Amino acid sequence: MNEGGNGRRAPFWRSGTTLIFVGLVLGVVLGGFLPADEHPTAFALFQFCSKSFLSLIKGIIVPLLFATIVTGIAQTGDLKAVGRMGAKSLLYFEIVTTLALVLGLVIANWVRPGDGLPLHVEAHTQLAAPKSGWEIALHAFPSNVVKHAAEGDILPVVVFAALFGVALTRVGERGEPVLRFFDGVAQVMFKYTSMVMALTPIGVFGAMAYNVSHMAAKHPGSELEGWPAVFDLLKHYSLLVGSLYLSLFLLFVLVFVPIMLIARIPVKGFVDAIREPALMAFSTASSEAALPLLLEKIEKLGVPRRVASFVIPTGYSFNLDGSTLYLVLASLTIAQAAKIEMPISTQIAMVFTFMLTSKGVAGVPRATLVIIAGTTQGFGLPGEAGVAMILAVDEIMDMARSALNLTGNGLAACVIARWEGVFGENTAPAER
Repeated sequence: MNEGGNGRRAPFWRSGTTLIFVGLVLGVVLGGFLPADEHPTAFALFQFCSKSFLSLIKGIIVPLLFATIVTGIAQTGDLKAVGRMGAKSLLYFEIVTTLALVLGLVIANWVRPGDGLPLHVEAHTQLAAPKSGWEIALHAFPSNVVKHAAEGDILPVVVFAALFGVALTRVGERGEPVLRFFDGVAQVMFKYTSMVMALTPIGVFGAMAYNVSHMAAKHPGSELEGWPAVFDLLKHYSLLVGSLYLSLFLLFVLVFVPIMLIARIPVKGFVDAIREPALMAFSTASSEAALPLLLEKIEKLGVPRRVASFVIPTGYSFNLDGSTLYLVLASLTIAQAAKIEMPISTQIAMVFTFMLTSKGVAGVPRATLVIIAGTTQGFGLPGEAGVAMILAVDEIMDMARSALNLTGNGLAACVIARWEGVFGENTAPAER
């Protein structure tokens, strides 16, 4: 996105990052001056820009992943290689997820963001029931791949594509036409992705303007509207939001950076590669929206496509570092707001519970809220009332944790590539 048609780097004012940032700022300004209740037409336009872009992105994910996973496995490996990479990925995911949960526990007890927050026990929020551990495990096995693809259910599609790729390697020469077909699909999807990514600044503008316009509107029971309402909301919840942002920053500095140094991954190169996808995930509050761009950037950094297209989608179900940290921080915030002092032994038990329940985060809308409501009630906390309390700023916090989820999965792909001894083998990929 940052280069002109002649291969030279585009001026900074035409770079993808700059245009995304401009869209972000314009979204905040116009959304604040055009609140939803006073300017419904503008609000509808903001929503259209956001949702149409996200729809295009969602249309990319399944065909791109399926084609790249099938070709990557068929060109290089067998079931043993895929199983080895999967085992390494799951081990890495579990270690980093545990570190994120512990960091959330420390920050919540140190900062105590829940002290003074209003908790209305009668508040009620309708949420789907969280999945059990067995349901999560069973869900990974594809029963109807067309249905999973239509619903954007990534994990079963990844499993089916991986097994399909293994089967393709075992039919020998008779599978060559199939392999050529999927390789062609992959190449076309990369070009298609580039076309859609050119619209990123518009999608970012729409998403930010939509959210700010909604916040700026006057809501029932509120005496404030417009910019005062926005500022009052942010002020009231500033400690909670600041705690999450601090936690995610420390997660990057204290966990991600040491991992890069240990795995000999260039820190500056990784940051440069992850910048645009992370900014897109932050702006749209959706790490999935930036998935195609993340795959492209991580591959250019030196991660082979067969590794990136397997590890990153799997990480979207098992390695949501930002979301898992938020689970503990938000739950202890609810306890503090309810003036319930939880002993450290109970807090640790809750952390272990989150280690299991967080694995189903990716498959449920407003997933972290579902997990928080279900888990906190099991520990005697007002789960639904707590969710209603943090829902006011959940969108702001979702932006940051989405960016960290994406960053963590990009790093996981680099680590597994280094662990497999293939990092850097395609640092100069062929022009697509």
